[in-house]
Amino acid sequence: MKHHSPASSSARPLDALLAAYAAGSLPLPLHALVGSHVELNPRSASFVSDLDVIGGAEIARQEPVAVTTRDAMLARIFSLGDSPAAMAPQDPIFPPSMLRFVGRGSRDMAWRMVLPGVKECVIPCDDEIEAKLYWIKAGRKMPAHTHEGEEITIVLKGGFTDISGHYGRGDVAIADDELDHTPVADSDEDCICFAVTDAPLKLTGPVGRLVQSLFRN
Repeated sequence: MKHHSPASSSARPLDALLAAYAAGSLPLPLHALVGSHVELNPRSASFVSDLDVIGGAEIARQEPVAVTTRDAMLARIFSLGDSPAAMAPQDPIFPPSMLRFVGRGSRDMAWRMVLPGVKECVIPCDDEIEAKLYWIKAGRKMPAHTHEGEEITIVLKGGFTDISGHYGRGDVAIADDELDHTPVADSDEDCICFAVTDAPLKLTGPVGRLVQSLFRN
């Protein structure tokens, strides 16, 4: 499962995320994650575009509804014009969706070391989910872990390998409580990922179990 395109059978969970993204029903952190994937993956961008066309055709069949604030809405849209603020932001690592969500450039993040060779940056969220950026030194292993819920990760720089395959820039990895894995960053480049989880991770290796027991005591 090296690549996660909507055309492959292994990408069905990603298909659901892309459909929810097109419908605008994802929580903000996941919207930023999937939006970043769409911006980096032409196949998924085409898939979402097709969904937008289908959705637009369905809307066109509906009876029109009067909009009481039409003039104010149009004035606001036209006031944006083509100013620099209205243009898509640029960053060497963060795609536009991620940059808008995080609110600062990749060089300005406040990283915190959590393990030798592993740093993280927690992104505050209003939802009952957790969003984090991870910076993993080239060749470094993450602790073996499984998931009490679901973990969705996008690679923003470099790549990593786990039991399910290799993931490079723009790829999305989807893990649940059935997957016990040990992600390993590529040996030739540091890996930066953005992960969204809806439940705590559960460390499974000997070191992880020791760490968890210390935190419980």
